[in-house]
This record gives sequence, structure tokens and C-alpha cells, in this order.
Amino acid sequence: MNYRHSYHAGNFADVLKHVLQCVALEYLQQKDKPFWLLDTHAGIGMYDLQGEQAQKTGEATDGIARLLARDDLPPAIQRYVEWVKQVNSPEQLRWYPGSPWFSAQHLRPQDSLTLCEMHPQDSGALAENVRSEFPAAKQIKVLEQTNGYGALKALLPPPQKRGMVLIDPPFEQRDEFEQVVRALTDGVRRWATGIYAVWYPIKDPLTIGDFHQKVKRIAGVEKVFAVDLLIRTATDRSKLNGCGMLFINPPFGLTEQIHDIMDYLTPLLAQDRGAEYQSIWL
Repeated sequence: MNYRHSYHAGNFADVLKHVLQCVALEYLQQKDKPFWLLDTHAGIGMYDLQGEQAQKTGEATDGIARLLARDDLPPAIQRYVEWVKQVNSPEQLRWYPGSPWFSAQHLRPQDSLTLCEMHPQDSGALAENVRSEFPAAKQIKVLEQTNGYGALKALLPPPQKRGMVLIDPPFEQRDEFEQVVRALTDGVRRWATGIYAVWYPIKDPLTIGDFHQKVKRIAGVEKVFAVDLLIRTATDRSKLNGCGMLFINPPFGLTEQIHDIMDYLTPLLAQDRGAEYQSIWL
């Protein structure tokens, strides 16, 4: 499938991904010790929902727009929504921030963030957006036209002992799940204590079950937690029927809050009566 970020900005998958990302980052902030973040497939960092690509799909209408219309958000989701409101006017939902923006907002002076993007046009836009949004943030490094999987292998372990790797590929290649498993295998071998967060699309749930088992069998992996959201019954396997997030070494704060988060998001983001979620330790 082609999951280039700009066509799907602010959709249900972004909502799930960024809510859980923010919860994990809040956990890292609880200790004074510095942390390091790596985003292997960073996209461009900020998306214009009035732009041609986002308008072509209009997926934000059934994603972030549904949350902005609510006044009963649980605390973990409310914090994420407030971040989105910060880049928009009260009258219009125009901009949607990507994962680099959410990561940057959680940095303290002692923390650092490395962003990788392979697509030539997107990587240039990412660098420009970072310079524009965070001109004084010297702890943010953009690696333009860089393979995120290769960077993960080259940069681990980081000098800091704490941190998180976010792997959010476009899933344009048929062997993307296998590439993720290889990347996690290399990562855990080099940095066993890091948090690894992987976003993935769900078309056929059986494929996801196989992916889960392959991650579980990686040497050195002991704690694996997965959250899968289906927004519709997965009868048509050509459609994006849902998405998931898999965590190696998941933060306690995330697993503790997951049912409150998903009990709220699942019916809100549902597109038919088959919507459901599961959160499981593998």
C-alpha cells in the first residue's frame, strides 16, 4: 500500500499513533535523566489539511476532526488534542502536526531528537519545517535523504541510556514487515533497554498476527505490547481496515491507561459496527 503521510494527515491512524506517542513521551519526562528519540520515517513534520494531497482524501474529517468536536475527552487524549489546537485557530482546522512535532514539544534542554526521512522532497520539507518551527532547538537533528533502518543500525546505542525509537514506515514495499523485524532485531541487539514503537496498517488481521509472533521471537525481547484498532469489519482486505502500535519495553504509564484511551477512541473513530480493539501482551 502507499501510505505517504501527506495524503492521510490527521486520519484515524494518526490519532491512534500520536495519542500513544505522546503518552510514551510523557512517561520519559518523569525522570530528570536525559533521553534520546529517533524517528526513522519522519515525513515532513507539519501538514496542510487544505493542501491538494490532504484534500484528495479528506481523511482528517473522520480522524482528528471528530475529537475536536468533543468536550468529554479523557486526560491522555485531551493533552494530545490541545497540542493540535495549538497550531490552529479556533475557527479552522488547517494544520496537522506529524510525529516529529509532537516529539519536539516534549524535549527538555537535556534531551535530543534525530529525524530521518528518505523521500527527497519530503526530507527537504522536513528540514525547512524544523528550522521554521524550532529555530533555537539545537538538540534536533534532521538526517535528509537517509534510510531510517540504516540510521537505526548506525546510531544505536545512543550516549543516553533512555529513549525511544519510533518506526512508522509508509508500507510501500511488500516486505516492509520483514524489514521492520530485521530493524528491531538489530536495534534490540545494540540497545536492549530502549523503547521501540512501531506503527503498522491493518488490512488482513492474519498478517498482523504473523508479524506479532516474529517480533516476539526476536532474541533478547522480553516485553512486547500491541494495540490494534479496527475501524470496520476486515472483510475487504484491499482496504485500510485499521492500524496498530507495537511496543517493545512499553512504558508503564501507557499500558496502565490503554483501556481508558481505547474504550473512548474505538467507538468515536468507528466507520461501521465491526469496529473493535485489542491490547495484548505478546
